[in-house]
Amino acid sequence: MPNYWLVGAAWGGVEHQDQKFVAEGYWMLGWEEDQQPSQYKKASEIKAGDRIAIKRMKGQGQTGIRIFHIGVVKGVILDTNRVICTVDWVATDLARDIEESRGCFQSIHGPYEKDTWVENVFCL
Repeated sequence: MPNYWLVGAAWGGVEHQDQKFVAEGYWMLGWEEDQQPSQYKKASEIKAGDRIAIKRMKGQGQTGIRIFHIGVVKGVILDTNRVICTVDWVATDLARDIEESRGCFQSIHGPYEKDTWVENVFCL
């Protein structure tokens, strides 16, 4: 069974990388291991076959998150002091509203097992 991951793609909260990631077929954690060890450790748990979704906060004063792209992880590269996942992006440019954020405000969240919330995030 695959795990499900929600990831960010706005470096520094403003430099949106998602279109580049989708066009080039990857996702990369914006933090090096020594900058955010806990997020690096979590991201390094991603495996081939896992599902990944790029999310973004809706904006100041709003609740929930917005899902923009959904993909399947093809591989993970860990030898660069960053976590880089090659991804088959299967649904892009969605702007799907998810009312419950489940606290997904950092760069990476998961792994999640399949439940109703995950199905709402990852449904095609």
